[in-house]
Amino acid sequence: MEKLTKEQFLEGQILLIDKPLTWSSFQAVNKIKYTLIKNLDLPKRFKIGHAGTLDPLATGLLIICTGKFTKRLSELQGQIKEYTGTITVGATTPSYDLETEINETFPTTHITAELIEQIKKQFIGTIEQFPPIFSAIKKDGKRLYEHARKGEEIEIQSRKIEISEFEITRIELPEIDFRVVCSKGTYIRSLAYDFGKALKSGAHLTALRRTKIGNFSVDNAVEPLDFEKIYKLDL
Repeated sequence: MEKLTKEQFLEGQILLIDKPLTWSSFQAVNKIKYTLIKNLDLPKRFKIGHAGTLDPLATGLLIICTGKFTKRLSELQGQIKEYTGTITVGATTPSYDLETEINETFPTTHITAELIEQIKKQFIGTIEQFPPIFSAIKKDGKRLYEHARKGEEIEIQSRKIEISEFEITRIELPEIDFRVVCSKGTYIRSLAYDFGKALKSGAHLTALRRTKIGNFSVDNAVEPLDFEKIYKLDL
C-alpha cells in the first residue's frame, strides 16, 4: 500500500481493508481513524465511513472512504458482492451462524453431492429471503437482534435478492464450501439456513469471507494492524 499524506486523506480516499475475524466493522474503521489522527495529525472529526457492514465472525473486504469519497458510500454499498464460506449441515442455530449455540439437529445420511448440486439451482436468480432475527435491521425502532436477545416474537418481512452465481467448491460432509455472487441486502447466513431446509435437513454458516465488492478485491486489501504499521510515526 502506498503511503498517503494528510492532505490526500482529507481530500478523499478509498481504502481496502481486510477485516480480521472477531473484529466488528466499527472497530476496523476506528483503528484506521485513530491511526490517521495519531500519526498524520488529522482532525478528530474528519470524514470517514465504511461501505457495508461485515459481521464479527466474517472476514474480508471492508471498503473505507475518507473526505469527499464518503459521498460514494451508498453507491459502493449497492454494488454486487462476492463471498466464500462454509455451510455446515445437520444442525441449526438461532443466529444461523456460530454466534449462538446449536438449538436443533437433523439427519444428513440422505445428503449426496448430486442432491447438493440439484438443490443449489433453486438459489440462483431472484429469490425471496427472510433476514436473520439476529441482524441489525430495525423493526419498531429497535434492531432485530435486540428483540431476539429478549426472546421477543417479531414478524420479519421477506425481501427480494439476486444471486447471480452460486458455486459449490468442496463437499466434505457435514461441511460444504461455496462461492456466491449476490446483490446488496443478501444475508449469507439466511442462505445457509434456507439451503439446509431445502436439503430436508438443517444448516448454519460456519465460515464467511467477503472477497469482492464491485471491482474491488480483497487481494488488494490490507489488515488494520498492517495499516497501522505503515503509518506509525518513525521513532
